[in-house]
Amino acid sequence: MDGTGGAGAAPAADEPAFVAHHASRCAGLDELDGLVVRCRACPRLVAWREETARVKRAAFRDWEYWGRPVAGFGPADAAVAVVGLAPAAHGGNRTGRMFTGDAAGDFLFAALYEVGLASRPESVHAGDGLALHGVRLTAPVHCAPPQNRPTPGERDTCRPWLAAELRLLGPHLRAVVALGGFAWQAVLPALREAGWQTPRPRPAFGHGAHVVLPASAPRRQSLHLLGSYHPSRHNTFTGRLTSDMLVDVLRLARGLADATPPGS
Repeated sequence: MDGTGGAGAAPAADEPAFVAHHASRCAGLDELDGLVVRCRACPRLVAWREETARVKRAAFRDWEYWGRPVAGFGPADAAVAVVGLAPAAHGGNRTGRMFTGDAAGDFLFAALYEVGLASRPESVHAGDGLALHGVRLTAPVHCAPPQNRPTPGERDTCRPWLAAELRLLGPHLRAVVALGGFAWQAVLPALREAGWQTPRPRPAFGHGAHVVLPASAPRRQSLHLLGSYHPSRHNTFTGRLTSDMLVDVLRLARGLADATPPGS
């Protein structure tokens, strides 16, 4: 429960300290997801997501937009995590589910389906029956940002949510796919906060980049970090990222996860 003052009171949802205070205390993903959707710690993002939900896009004028932070999506025992950038203003910010309802999501879900990580090749809305198998989708920033560009401060404020999510996935997690340079830069410190040893200097991002984080206390299994270009409209329309390229990275992630036994 949010505090409103007094010694020992928990930070309110519109305070930056709300994120760090609650994320580190979460005992499960359901608890984490419930706290994420209450967060109001970044004033610029709160104003943008709510204004977008009020004004809407003409094609979605009949929708009741979600207009809140978008939590991660996928099973708690996922062996693979896919980390994007942030919800799209008229995608996840509209549907309330990560990567759902926009062109980047369409591209990603088709690839996930191709490698057996999703039950259907498209995701239209949160109640469409799509299920993920062995993979969880999340992002370093949980609110839709103006022009798809979170600030470094917003990324850092939101980081404890991602670190907590990775920590909670940790016993089963074997591979992480970072979609784009922003995700790559954000996920490495989050993995470190979640208990993994990360290399220094920071490894460079690139499509097909592959870094192995070795097993060490408290993480008793190695973790594979893979890079892929983000399935943004610009990247897919220009051919910088093709469906085959994304499928190859996701297939590798699944294969590595399947081949990494506990304690290795």
